[in-house]
Order: sequence, then C-alpha cells, then structure tokens
Amino acid sequence: MFAAAQYAALAVFVMGCWGYGRALLGRLAPPPRRDAGLEAAMAVALGVGLFICAFQALAIFGAFKAGATAVLVAVGVLAAAVQLPGWLRERRALLANVQALPWSYPERVAAIALALVALPALVAPLAPPIAFDELMYHLPYARQVAEQGSLGIHDWLRYPWFPYNYNLLYAGALQLGDDVLPHFLNGLAGALSVVMIYRLGMLHANRLTACIGAAIWLGLGDYSNALIDMGVALFVLSACVALWWWRESEIGKPVHGGIRWLGVAAFCLGVAAGSKYQALVFLPLVAPFVFRHERSLKAWALVFACFLIPCVYWYARNAIMTGDPFNPIGARVFGFTEWTPADYVQQVADVRVHAELPNALLWSVFFAPFSVLWKRSAAVRAAGWFCLYSVVVWVVTSRYPRYLTASFPLLAAIAAIGWQVVFGWAMSGVRRLFGSKAQEPQKPPQPQDAGAAVARSGARVGDWVLVLLLAAMAAVSVRQTAVKVSMVAVTPEAREAVLRKHVPGYAVMDYLRRTAKGRVYQIALNEAIYYGPNPIWGDTLGPWRYTDFGRLSGGDLARKLSGLGFVAIVLPDSVVPVFTARIDFDKYFAVEYEKDGSRVYRILPAAP
Repeated sequence: MFAAAQYAALAVFVMGCWGYGRALLGRLAPPPRRDAGLEAAMAVALGVGLFICAFQALAIFGAFKAGATAVLVAVGVLAAAVQLPGWLRERRALLANVQALPWSYPERVAAIALALVALPALVAPLAPPIAFDELMYHLPYARQVAEQGSLGIHDWLRYPWFPYNYNLLYAGALQLGDDVLPHFLNGLAGALSVVMIYRLGMLHANRLTACIGAAIWLGLGDYSNALIDMGVALFVLSACVALWWWRESEIGKPVHGGIRWLGVAAFCLGVAAGSKYQALVFLPLVAPFVFRHERSLKAWALVFACFLIPCVYWYARNAIMTGDPFNPIGARVFGFTEWTPADYVQQVADVRVHAELPNALLWSVFFAPFSVLWKRSAAVRAAGWFCLYSVVVWVVTSRYPRYLTASFPLLAAIAAIGWQVVFGWAMSGVRRLFGSKAQEPQKPPQPQDAGAAVARSGARVGDWVLVLLLAAMAAVSVRQTAVKVSMVAVTPEAREAVLRKHVPGYAVMDYLRRTAKGRVYQIALNEAIYYGPNPIWGDTLGPWRYTDFGRLSGGDLARKLSGLGFVAIVLPDSVVPVFTARIDFDKYFAVEYEKDGSRVYRILPAAP
C-alpha cells in the first residue's frame, strides 16, 4: 500500500503536468517529425516547468500554501481530462501511419537489458532520505519554503543564495505528502528523459540505439534521493529537443513552427539555469547556434523573455542584495559576501578532490563518428557536437562527475552508437579469426561452405557474448533491487532503523528536534541536519563556519554561543576529543544526551 500510494500521488502530478504542458504545446505548430511518445514526454516536462514557475510566483508573494498547491494540481488534472480524448484520437492517427518492424535478436536483448536496469530504479525512490546533499540543504530548504509559504534567505544552509527552482517541487510535495515523495519527483525527471532518449533513438537512429541509450542513462541515474541534477538534465535535454524541432521547421521547410519552438527551448534552459548554476555553461553553445539561423529582434526578444521568466528572480535578487548575481561562485569578480576567500578555496579544493572520470559506459561516445548513423543523421551529429562541447567544458572547469550529469542523457544516446561501433569491430575481428582457422582444414572446403561456417561461428560467439552480458546484468539487477528493497521503510520503526543505520547523528538530531528549546549548533554533522531542529546552525562554509567557533577556548565558545542564543552543541564522537581536551570545556558544557556515536552538550548557565 505504501508504494501504491506514492506511485498514485506521482501519477496524479504527472497528469496535472501533462494537462498544462499539452495545453501549451497545442498552441504551437506540430513538430515536423511527429512522435506521440516524445511529444507526450515533452508535454509533461513543460508542465513540470510551468508548475515550478507557478510555485515560484506564489512563494515570492508569500502565498505558496498547501491549498494553493492542491488547486494547481487539480486544475492541471482537469485540463488533462478535457484534452485526453482528443489526444488519444491524435495518437491513434499517428500510430496508424507507423509501420511496426520486427524485433531483431540484438534488439530483444537490448530491451531485456533495459527492463533489468529499470527494476531497481522502480524501487529506489521508496527509501527515506539518506543522501548527504539532500539532507544538508535540498530538503531543509524545501521544508522551510513549504512551512513558510515564501522564499527566503536561510543563512544557516550551505548555499542560501543558490537558485532553487527544482527544489520548489519538493516543497510542494512536502506540503501534500511525506519526505519520500520528493524522491519520486526527482525520479520523474530521470524517467521522462529516459523516454525522450528512447524516442529520439527511434526517430534519428534505430531501435537498438534507442534501447541501449535509454538503458545507459537509466542505469546512471540516481533515483533514491531528492537532488536536482536529473531535473537539470531533463530541462537541458528538453531544450535540445525544442531547438531541433525549431531547426527542422525553419522558414522554407514544409512545416514552419515559427519562433515559438525557440521560445520553448529558451524556457527550458531558463528552468535549468534557475535550478543550478552549471546549466549556464550551455548558453555559449546554444546562443551562436541560434544566432547563425535567426537574427531578428523579435525572435531574440522572445528568447530572452522566455529564458528569464523561470530564472531571473534568483539572479536579480542576488545582484540586488549582494552585488553578485551568481553568489557565491562569482565572488572573485563581484566581491565576497557570506563566503570568505578561504571558503572559496576550500570549495574548489573539495571539487578537485572528487574529480574523476565519468562512468565507463559513456567512454564509447568517442567512437560514434565512425558509425554510419553519424554520417546520415544531422541530429546525431548535432548531439555529438553537444557532447564534445560538454566534455571539454567539464574537463576544463571541474572534472567532477556530477557536474556533467546535465549532459548524461545525450552522452548516453551517442555512447549507444559508439558501443555498436565497438561491438561491430569486435565481431569483425572474431569473423577474421574464425576465417583464418577455416582456411586450414583437412580437406579443401567449397568457398560457400567456408563462408557459411565463418558466419555461423561468428554469430554463435556473438550470441554467447550477449547471453553472458544478460546473465551478468540480471545478477546485478537482482542484487541492486534487493538492496533497494531493504531500504524501504513502511513502518515508523523500520524507518528509524534505516535512518539510524545510514545517517550518522540521526539519533541525537531526532532527540534535539523533539526537545530543544533554543538554538542548536552542530559540528561535522551536516548530513543529518534535516532530521534535527529546524533551523540548525553550523557548517564548513559561510557565516556559521566551524573555524569561527571551534578554535575558541571552552569559556569563550560558551560565551559566544550563549550570546547568540544557542542552548546546545552537538558533536560526533570523532570530534569530541578535540573539544574535551581543552581544560575549561567541562566547566561550561555538560553531556545531555548521547547515542550512536554522537553527543549533545548543554551549554551551562554558569557561563558568564
């Protein structure tokens, strides 16, 4: 029942998104190359973007309440119900013109692989929040917005000035559901982009490419948390789809969609840029591409307007209040505010420490230009250049794999083509190997017999390779699904057991949430603050950085904390010796509670 309730809530939201998105798409000329699945996924994605804009507008004016959220969803579902019969008729007409091709053996294998990858992804969102970043600022921010009904600057969070577009969806989910529902909204972004990659593969390549590309991206996605990287990836991919529809429907082509598709692409990029700063890196790629084909002031006015609507609030607010529209990453240009130069250096160093190569499944992207699909499809080449640009920018800037996530869907699609090239080369090598052996028989064979034997031998080897790959994938899928199932917590007791096992400091944070009567300062327990008092202070960066407090003597620390209204401090056992070694610490602090490797210290009233 727990899983059914969560998926039912997601289905209602998806219907609402489709209702809004379909209404918007209905005002545009159809894409030149019709595809019911791709258009439906685009409609839902646009609906998600419209929900984000509506939530943002409500929150700016302090009206983002549960009732308003419910009304928006209900209106979207009603719009979907009104449009559904017409859409079904249109879909039947489109499918009637599609000739279904028989599935080849490799295509069936790829489809089975896609299903195996999907199995753990379906279970993953049901787990309670345990991921580091979702507990440190994604969900705490969403909870603050959900409770207050307005946008604010919460300086106790790691990134109080960041754009938080996609997090507004999590705030709406917390208003109407529990903290598992945001996982499904994160998973929705991944699922929509998987559908898009599959349909794009069918349109511009072949079924095998569609299945492999969708499986790669599905396998790379993380569906067990409430981060926003897959949301950014969805809107970057949606922008690319809209851009290509615009490119194919230019003036002079049989179907002219006008500049409205350009507006849709700009809107999607604006939603992405309003969710994470890293999405801005695509503007230097997209702008010249558009300028090359469209230079009218009317078109560019529409582009700027559609881009700014979803994201201008965040950047204008930051510029007005801090002088840095990209706070804090623009500090070296615009000046430091909450962060210091040392904070900036520490953040850059942390990114470099986590630098590594992306998943090996994507490496084959560099072999795609050797495919016949690259030569015959302009869309494949455009996606390939997008991938090259993304990788080059990523290598130059961070080399942190998560910062490349926005490009993963198209990287997966082009990597699928690359893997076909690699596998084709491998099979050619096998055929040559068996061919050389076939030329050394006891009796001279007929040429046609030798050729047939070589073909059969190569096919058998290929079949066995595919069977072994499927067996390995099945084993991994079952194991990962079992792990995901073990994380699902249906009862309060099971939830507490999971959280105590996977969230360091959960027990003491939960205790403070229930008992704290004043401010609490935490040290080295960032990954648990979502489960603590709301709000709770302390971080490695920003105005409440540990170094401003942790270097003080026991007496000075107690006086400073008391003067700021704090009543307790919470520490993991690994940090406790650093503080208790100070000769006056016990004079000003007393253990109030300890459990699972963490302690709560009460600040004694004796502190002058």
